Amino acid sequence: MRIGILQPGYLPWLGFFEQMHKSDVFVIYDDVQYDKEGWRNRNRIKTANGIQWLTVPVMVRLETNPLVYEVKIDNKTNWRKKHLFSIKQNYSKAQYFKKYIDIFEEAYSKEWGHLVDIDMYFILKLAECLGMGDKKLFKSSTLNVRGERIERLINICNSFNADTFYEGAAGRDYIDDAYFAQYGIKVEFQDYKHPVYKQLYGDFVPYLSVIDLLFNHGEESLAILLNEKSVEG
Repeated sequence: MRIGILQPGYLPWLGFFEQMHKSDVFVIYDDVQYDKEGWRNRNRIKTANGIQWLTVPVMVRLETNPLVYEVKIDNKTNWRKKHLFSIKQNYSKAQYFKKYIDIFEEAYSKEWGHLVDIDMYFILKLAECLGMGDKKLFKSSTLNVRGERIERLINICNSFNADTFYEGAAGRDYIDDAYFAQYGIKVEFQDYKHPVYKQLYGDFVPYLSVIDLLFNHGEESLAILLNEKSVEG
């Protein structure tokens, strides 16, 4: 059994969902220390004027070392209205805009308290749009699995009897696959080849939120994401 263990992200990129698709069990790692410069609360979309960041404002004091699931959203500004407006403004001419826009209207009509909740909402909804609605997802905060750093990853793998750990490419910097092998776990590092696909607004731009792919390609998105279908950019 192959397991993926990945921190939640806001409107994640294509590689996030590739890891999910290739994992038999996918664990959202939500009880590790929050990284303010990471992808937990932000992602990018494409506009006529270039890349635009969509960032969820959060209330974080890093000196308190908050865990991801503890981080609260700062709702003093109407960031939800801004995000919905940006998505509508920049994707209204996309072929599949009408098919998916209801998901965003529903999400941004709610006042979310914790960042992980809106992250999980979009992860689940976008996975469903990609045809992965039956994927087994768990939050690490609910597993009652203990250990420090690498030991905890191994313990999570063992809790699901997983013999393969599908890790992101960045894991090469800190994951010792020989150490995992001592516990009967093979480590596979992601080597994601980003596809080129049809976008709005000129030359192709990679590493955007998966919503860019969905609005432009609809039901074909998963095959494109997995590099099983080639399309002209």
